[in-house]
Amino acid sequence: MLPILMYHGLHPDPAARGRFDPVYSVRPADFARQLDWLLEHGYRATRLDDLDPDTAGQVVITFDDGDVSNLEVALPLLRERGMCADVLITSGFLGQQGMLTAAEVRALADAGMGIGSHGRSHAFLDDLDEVRVIGELRESRERLQELSGQRVDTIALPGGRGGARERRIALELGYRYLLGSVPGANRRLAHGRWWQRIAVTRSLSLAQFSSLVAWRGAYPQLTRARHLALGLPKMVLGNDGYERVRARLL
Repeated sequence: MLPILMYHGLHPDPAARGRFDPVYSVRPADFARQLDWLLEHGYRATRLDDLDPDTAGQVVITFDDGDVSNLEVALPLLRERGMCADVLITSGFLGQQGMLTAAEVRALADAGMGIGSHGRSHAFLDDLDEVRVIGELRESRERLQELSGQRVDTIALPGGRGGARERRIALELGYRYLLGSVPGANRRLAHGRWWQRIAVTRSLSLAQFSSLVAWRGAYPQLTRARHLALGLPKMVLGNDGYERVRARLL
């Protein structure tokens, strides 16, 4: 079983550098405690490119979007513990306020972090026609490969939106690791399928975190049920309508 953790930014408060999100911005102190828990319980952080299907106890740590805190906050905490992560970057965000710069992408790669794509503009791919989906995935991959000096094999769906069409296009463009946002722990390490991830949010307690990583107990089932329940308003309202409602509620 392979847990893939999904983080975004690490911010102690809304005034911190980066793009604060009241749901997804994890406190740096909580992130440090979560890393320590993983080490204490025998987990070994690995990049997606370095996964070994015959090794137990692996965990993959991912960051979506490309917040500057991935470099300034997460990287030192990871390196202190001999750990690594995959940073999945929206290439069109590079250089914007609170986001990584082109030079910082290379710095992360040189520090041993994996670099992957989170699309070019963060558009929800299932809203786009096929030509635009191809552009989103191809342009982002090419740009990030140029900046990082790494082969970019990973795509994380912006907003978790996408399905069979996006899977086909991603594979045709050369991606190997396809990450969604359906909560769960992966029991088969097979290329060419959407892998589940565990969203780590600001309100998550350490007990809840540990239950999700082990995918054991009632809390993971509640998390999956909540995710499924949110699928209905997305279907009824569409992506734009759902995001407007979510923004009003937060």
